Amino acid sequence: MRLSEFIINDIKPVKTNSKISELQEFFNQLTYSHIPIQDENGVFAGTFFETDVHCFDGNKLVSDYLYSLEDFYVRESTMWLDVLEAFAQNSANIMPVLNEKGDYLGYYELNDVIGLFNESPFFNEAGGVLVVEKGINDYSFSEISQIVESNNGKLLGAFVSKMKNDIVQVTLKIGNTSLNDIIQTFRRYSYNIASGHEEDSFTQNLKERSDYLKKYLNI
Repeated sequence: MRLSEFIINDIKPVKTNSKISELQEFFNQLTYSHIPIQDENGVFAGTFFETDVHCFDGNKLVSDYLYSLEDFYVRESTMWLDVLEAFAQNSANIMPVLNEKGDYLGYYELNDVIGLFNESPFFNEAGGVLVVEKGINDYSFSEISQIVESNNGKLLGAFVSKMKNDIVQVTLKIGNTSLNDIIQTFRRYSYNIASGHEEDSFTQNLKERSDYLKKYLNI
């Protein structure tokens, strides 16, 4: 299903010649973080944030507060992962959608986009989640894929989940196999295992208990 099929246009943008009190009433009735604004010619001008609007003078016009407009939107052709990123960057639960000419088409709701993300194999396919770390100049997705597939694993998804102090953290969803052999191979390739996986923890605990027993017997 194409993301554009989720475009909603049941709420029309507020015109700049409207009173602020009308915009405040909109927010009182809705649960949206922002409301799209159009100028008198129907051209998309930006969005107003709910908290800002409730601080405005209700007797004034929307055009009196254009300096507070937030200029964010996505295109009809924008990929769903980029749409999700736009939601996060702008702390919004509504995202205006424009076509390539800049015409306002409607908006996406955050819950709809998240629902689409949850339908991806990364979430709904059976498998284990593994988080690995390596230097930002030392890791590669081709190497990560090779490690997983060489152990008969199926890589269902991967993304960079953290970057800090020249270290990259990559989250993997792996199906088809036990993770323990994959974990050991990642370690041989100098990856740090950032997630605590049960199988790996069990193996580590066995090794620690074995070492303790050897020390005890040698006393």
